[in-house]
Amino acid sequence: MSDAPSLSIVVPVYNGASTVGELVAALRALDIAGGLEILLVVDGSPDNSLDVCKQLAAQPGAPVVVLSLSRNFGEHNAVMAGLTRARGAYAITMDDDLQNPPGEVKRLFEHARDGNYDVVYTYYEEKKHAAWRNLGSRFTNWCADKLIDKPKGLYLSSFRCMSAFVREQITTGYSGPYPYVDGLVFQVTQNWGRLQVDHLPRTEGRSNYTIARLFRLWLSMFLNFSVMPLRFATLFGIAFGALGALAAIIVIAEAVSAHQPPQGWASLMVAVLVLAGVQLVVVGLIGEYLGRMFLAVNRKPQYLVREVFTHGASGLEIERPQAGTHAAGQPHHLDRNG
Repeated sequence: MSDAPSLSIVVPVYNGASTVGELVAALRALDIAGGLEILLVVDGSPDNSLDVCKQLAAQPGAPVVVLSLSRNFGEHNAVMAGLTRARGAYAITMDDDLQNPPGEVKRLFEHARDGNYDVVYTYYEEKKHAAWRNLGSRFTNWCADKLIDKPKGLYLSSFRCMSAFVREQITTGYSGPYPYVDGLVFQVTQNWGRLQVDHLPRTEGRSNYTIARLFRLWLSMFLNFSVMPLRFATLFGIAFGALGALAAIIVIAEAVSAHQPPQGWASLMVAVLVLAGVQLVVVGLIGEYLGRMFLAVNRKPQYLVREVFTHGASGLEIERPQAGTHAAGQPHHLDRNG
């Protein structure tokens, strides 16, 4: 095995056939002291991204490793797959859509290395996303301020750089099916930095994130790294219990003073429906926690790697995990085929 490079770049690929080639060419052109490797994690993409990535791996230049997942697991799961395979002293994660200029990679790497940071997050003067996506990002970051051990006001970007120490800790320390990379990072370190970079308009296609995908990602952060939602449920219960006790006192006082049964069928039904709704939300919240625990106990995979493609002396080499093994923060046992 060759010496480990200074930098590993992890790129989850989904519907990225039209952009990933230009991205890899730009990354290979970078002059990184100590060298770099590029890990393309094809996350069950329905287009021909895998074929394009395999062609890139076969080309000369900085090594490209292609991980083909068995189905679509989601961006953070794909990132964990790439980080598990990465070997660099630092690892950068970035999207495949060219909205993060490849030229910023060197600046980000050097900022993390020279500042001796465990993790560096990028931020933008202006994000070139749709308004609803920017609003969702702000809401997620606000929730992260309250729920995970994140420095207040730090913008959580998918374009980030982390040290090998952090990478190894999060990939070996968590094997559950619902990873949230930023939550895992701040469980490990508070030695962080930030760097302003450019953000470009999307040149091809549209974002792979839908409202449903963003909501699932938000749930991973909301439920996996804090018991605060359960505490909120307790506070809601206390508040509505106190409100009910106060209402009961008022009703009794009215009945005694007026010498007649209290009126208000409509208000009574509203109260019943509100309380029933709160109870169902709390039960659903507890059920979500229990469901995630059930899936983790039953070893739902974080991701499954079908094949790994690398450039070897005889051309494109294929590595296949042996039956019964999967990548969930644990090393692969692989069969090699030239």
